[in-house]
Formats: sequence, structure tokens, C-alpha cells
Amino acid sequence: MNHTVRLILGDQLNPDHSWYSNLDPNIVYVMIESWDEATYVQHHIQKIVGIFSAMRRFANHLESEGHQIIYRDILKTGKSSIKDELISICVQIEVTNIEFQQPDEVRLHQNLKSIQELGYTIAFTSTEHFISDLAEFEQTFKGKKTFLMETFYRKLRKRTGILMDGEQPLGGSWNYDAQNRRKLPKNHLPPAPYLPETDTTAVYEDIMRADVPYIGVLKDPKHFYWPTSPEQAWRVFDHWIEVAFPFFGDFQDAMTVSDWALYHSRISFALNTKMISPLEVCKRAETAFRSREDIPINAAEGFIRQILGWREFMRNVYGYRMPEFGQENFFEHTRKLPDWFWTGKTKMKCQSHAISQSLTHAYAHHIQRLMVTGNFLLLAGIDPDEVDLWYLGIYIDAFEWVEITNTRGMSQYADGGWIATKPYVASANYMKKMGDYCDNCHYNPKTKTDQNSCPLNALYWDFFDRNRDKLGSNFRLGMVYRTYDKMNSEQKLAIKTRAASLLNRINEL
Repeated sequence: MNHTVRLILGDQLNPDHSWYSNLDPNIVYVMIESWDEATYVQHHIQKIVGIFSAMRRFANHLESEGHQIIYRDILKTGKSSIKDELISICVQIEVTNIEFQQPDEVRLHQNLKSIQELGYTIAFTSTEHFISDLAEFEQTFKGKKTFLMETFYRKLRKRTGILMDGEQPLGGSWNYDAQNRRKLPKNHLPPAPYLPETDTTAVYEDIMRADVPYIGVLKDPKHFYWPTSPEQAWRVFDHWIEVAFPFFGDFQDAMTVSDWALYHSRISFALNTKMISPLEVCKRAETAFRSREDIPINAAEGFIRQILGWREFMRNVYGYRMPEFGQENFFEHTRKLPDWFWTGKTKMKCQSHAISQSLTHAYAHHIQRLMVTGNFLLLAGIDPDEVDLWYLGIYIDAFEWVEITNTRGMSQYADGGWIATKPYVASANYMKKMGDYCDNCHYNPKTKTDQNSCPLNALYWDFFDRNRDKLGSNFRLGMVYRTYDKMNSEQKLAIKTRAASLLNRINEL
């Protein structure tokens, strides 16, 4: 036979890929719900259901377009690996030519590449999804000692023309982040998010019958509220542009116990499974900004920077630094993840809410991830391997290429400053400034060393004290160390004692 098999992964659901531009009787598309991909970490149940549901819808779409599809669901594949299942299909239909879209993750690329050792002819092609590539990234930073996201972001702005006025940035500035740090006003209620409704009962029941391990909850499989098709994803995004976009800039860093979505677009799952195009997302956001007077430039620039800036930058950092990046542990942290990260049952209100929300919705916004859970994990010295597995499993939008770069780099500073120029840590002052987590909390956010003092306060100062040899010369931390050095010896000892006590009973906090 002269047939070719083309494998489509669960995060390669791009309907506009050139693969599908022509019908070819010699092409067979294969999609596999594999045990190894569903279990290499314990994923949130909504993540597994979301990916499998989106895969099945995509397979139906391709089939309706006339393409040949072989689909293996989780009950058919059992516990066989994606590699073994693919080879089994190739043997069955007598095919030796296999084509792949480039997997985003190193481990999967290496696994699929090894198929050629079995005598198969294989080829990789672009996913045709991202705005930039590794070659452009490497060229941008050739000969430079530091790799700043802002540098790459500005280059992509110029190349794409997004938010540009000729050769100059629209509005006169490249970055309006300083305007994006407002707390929600008292009694302020964000608009209700648009939530699609997909009946995922069949997928959910298949996962249960296959006994796939998972974390989190899915309360109602009949009304699954994450997008499982491009059409749903665009409806989510278009509704967000209409009602929430104007407030995104001001309140993108705000936190509250009263709302899980706030002014965030919640399209990261659709983006990271490639159901929708990041360039098209940026263009739609820019079009709305240019055509409406109610959308301020700090909202437009702040949103577009998350995608055109951070997302593209992190994807290329992953390609440039892996697999070594996955072993980085600058502070040599070894402490185990607290048990309550799997339940949310802690007296620290900020942690309890962010974790419980994550278990309930498979989602937390970027400040909850960075400055609430990530902040505590870094201050407490948790092993970055444990941190990686938690973040990779619990969030519906978490795939290794985007998770590990943000976790080890931006959040945990495990790379020693390759991505972030300082550790992003904070005491309770930040929680009070940006949200309502400290209201009616068991702990007192105003004190450091009392029995009921917020754990973040003592842990914050202890973190800088114990890591002074690594951080003392950081130019961005001079004020922190000057403040610490003004404390008397009794204060310092009390902080050290309080921090040690907290860490010794970390599972009881």
C-alpha cells in the first residue's frame, strides 16, 4: 500500500492546518486517546474530559469533511501507549509511512521519533499554530547574555504590526503594565462569563470505566463549560471582548473569593489545544480596541502581551532550554508538597481559595498561580519537581511547554534568574493590596511572629535571609535587604524561629 498515516495529538486540534486543505485517499488520519498521555501525571478530570471531548469532535469534523479517520478511544486502547497503539494501527492497515505535526513537548517528540528505529519512514511538519519559532528566537538573542521577554515582544509587535502606529508603538509606549494593578472596588461584581454547555457524559463514563486516575471534580458532565470546538471557543472570546475586555487591564491582577473568572478570557485551553489561532486572537482584540472607545490601551496591550509576548517567549524558552531546564533547582529545595495542596484544607484563606478553585474549575488566573500558590511554594522551599507535577496536573490549560517555563522560571526562580530578574515572592501585604483574601482569615496579616501571624510574613523574610548568598547581590532586591538589615537581632531571631515552626508543621497550617 502507498498509504500514509498522519497522527493528530490531543493538543493539535487546528482545523485550519494545511494537512486538511485537500482530500487524499492515500492519507489516513489517526487519533488516539492513550493511557500514557492521560496518566503521565495525575491530570484534573476536567482536563482529561476536555481533551478527549475536543478530540472526538475534531475527528467527527474531519470525517464530515471527507477525510479518512481511525479513532481509538480510551476503552479500545486500554493501557497501551500511544506509540504501541500507533504501530498496531500501521501494521493492521499495512502502512510504513508516518507523518507527525511537531509535538510541543520534548518527551513526546523523542518517543515518536524513536518509531523510525522500527523501520518506519517518519516526517515532522509544523503545527502552523505559533506566531514565532525557535530560529527567530535564537536570532533575536544571538550574542546576548540576557533573554528578556520585552525584547522579543517588541520584535513580534514590529513584525506583525499589532498595536503599532507605523514604526512606533500605538499610544507611545510598549508596555502599560504599571496601570494593570488595581484591586476590585468594594461590592464590585464582574459580569457573568459566557460558559458553553457540552454534554460530555459519554466521555466521562468512558474515563470512569477505563479507571483513569485523576484529581479534581467534574460536578456535571452534561454541562461541561470549557470549549471543545473552535466555534465554542470563539463564542467565549467574542463574549469576553464585548463585556469584559474594557476592564481587563485595570483588574487583571485582582483577586477575590467571590468570583473565579473575573475579567479573564479563559481561552487558554482552546489556545493550547490549538483549536483557535493566537494571531487571530490578537487581531480580534486589536480590532475591538481600535473600533471602540470604551476599551483602554492598558487593557488591549496587557491582554495582547500575554499571548504575543509571554506565550511566544515561553514556548521558545522551552525549545531552547529543554530538557536541561526541567532539572533546574537554583535554591536546592527539597521539601515535599503540603498535603493540603490536594484538598484546599488549610487555614490560610488565600491558599485555600486558590487551591479549592483550582480543584473545582481546573483553573486559576495568572496572579493566583504566581503570587498565591506559587508564592507560598517558593517561600516554603518546596521541591520544584513536586511543584511542576502539581501545576501540570491541576490546570486544564497546562501542557509542559508552557507550564514548566512559568513554574520553574517565573514562579519558582529555580532557573536562577534566566527568565525572571528576581524571585516573585510577597508577604501578606500583597494579598491585602490586591484582594479580599485577608478578610476574616484565621491568620493576622499585620504581624510577623505572633502565634496567629500570617505564615507568609515570617516565611517571606526567612526566605531572603537563608538565601542571601544567592540573592544578596541582585540589584532589584537592595531595598528588601536594607529593610531586613534595619531589624534588630531579636526580631530576626523571632522571624527565624517562627518560620522554622511553620515549616516543621507545614501540613497543619
